[in-house]
Amino acid sequence: MPTLSMEDYLKALYHLQAQQPRVHTTALARWLGVAPASATEMLRRLAAWQPPLVHYTPRRGATLTPAGREAALRVIRKHRLLERFLHDVLGFPWDAVHGEAERLEHAASDEFIRRLAAWLGDPAYDPHGHPIPGPDLRLPPLSDRPLAQAPPGARLAVSRVSDRDPALLRRLADLGLHLGRTLVLVERTPYDHLLHLRLEPEGTTIVVGPRLAQAVFVRVTPTGAAHPTAAEATP
Repeated sequence: MPTLSMEDYLKALYHLQAQQPRVHTTALARWLGVAPASATEMLRRLAAWQPPLVHYTPRRGATLTPAGREAALRVIRKHRLLERFLHDVLGFPWDAVHGEAERLEHAASDEFIRRLAAWLGDPAYDPHGHPIPGPDLRLPPLSDRPLAQAPPGARLAVSRVSDRDPALLRRLADLGLHLGRTLVLVERTPYDHLLHLRLEPEGTTIVVGPRLAQAVFVRVTPTGAAHPTAAEATP
């Protein structure tokens, strides 16, 4: 089985490959907060694993192999189910579950996760709106987009949020931008790219900057329903 450190790298590669086909060492090192030399050495180890977990070419980056993708999704399933348990059962706020799940995911056995998923009712989403891989490690296709890319005048529903920055999650909660929140993008100002949003149904107007707008994902919707389980995932 891959080591704990290897699992962290595989999970990071999975997330980064959602943004770019090949992941370069500098991007991987930045994501994990390690030196580029450490990332390079780990990529070589992952490429030499049997079966290989990554395809790696120096100066050209790395991609997950099918075996690497499966290993990454297994860890992601553990992580997101643990977040659901920490939030729903133990009452952790949504800005605290990510770090706790990071520490627990490597210790949880497959059998423990199978029983946990069944006890939780096989939830489809984690507290931040990210889909949880099923027992077959499949994920549904994502159809949302960053708030920063939404068209002006659109009626939107918050479907998921980035979970990497606890301070950002606390800020979202303060602004009322929880999962399932319905809003209208009133205006995007030129030059500074500030978004003026009207929250529904109360009609309150808030302004968010580019960084926050990239961390919130939305769907254009006539009803405001982000997905069937949005109500489960309040901060």
